[in-house]
Amino acid sequence: MPELPEVESVRRDLVRRRLKGARVVRVRTSGKPLRMNTPVPTAVLGKAARGRRITGVSRLGKYLLVEIDGPLSVMVHLGMTGNLLIVPRHRPWAPHTHVVFELDDGRDLRFVDPRRFGMVDTVTRGREREHAALAELGPDPIAEGIPDGHLWERARGKSAKVKTFILDQRVVAGVGNIYASEVLWLARISPRRKAGKLGAEDARAVAVAIDEVLRFAIDNGGTTLRDFVDAGGEPGSNGEFLLVYGRDGTPCLRCRTTIRRQVDQGRATYFCPTCQKR
Repeated sequence: MPELPEVESVRRDLVRRRLKGARVVRVRTSGKPLRMNTPVPTAVLGKAARGRRITGVSRLGKYLLVEIDGPLSVMVHLGMTGNLLIVPRHRPWAPHTHVVFELDDGRDLRFVDPRRFGMVDTVTRGREREHAALAELGPDPIAEGIPDGHLWERARGKSAKVKTFILDQRVVAGVGNIYASEVLWLARISPRRKAGKLGAEDARAVAVAIDEVLRFAIDNGGTTLRDFVDAGGEPGSNGEFLLVYGRDGTPCLRCRTTIRRQVDQGRATYFCPTCQKR
């Protein structure tokens, strides 16, 4: 599933490709539902966007917000296999294209999602966190920063493992499975440790590692393991620089101990049994 760096990479690519300023002339959909079998709100999207100019693109956690010169913005979640692409209008729709915003400059903004776990909806500008999908999100570590002491305060008394804790979008928005392993390796924290056992310094180390790992991944255009591409269809290069994720059976980059892999709640975790003893 695309995580914060991938979504931020799409946002930045949309900005580079001058989405801002384009006027939406038409909204088209496939008629198929997306996440949780929820129909795309075609009429609402059309009313919100048709004839209006795009004024910017922002992000909150794993959600993209395409801002329009009206009371509503378009919210997009890429799900597991979704891509938001800018393409020339004459190009045939790719399979699994579900939402298309036709622009006045001859391009389309297209949402393509083979597994249909993504989301396209509208949110009220200035009241984004009132939307059910955004209401309980924790702080965005890049757009807002993690307040000092936040992780320690939220971790106290928690029996969940620390990796599960930082994957909780109510604690911090945007960290997913790949980067959780990277963060804990960088912070030298065992993924098996209970969150409630984190001291203030450990929690601060995790917060610093979240910032460092996510920013580095953004600089590399995100991590493409299979489906992710940016708005121009290009994969991210961060997979070449992963510190621990997917490196089971190879030497730790810090101490040369063999990296291990374990599965918790259906998710793979990668760690060094020597470096990550805290």
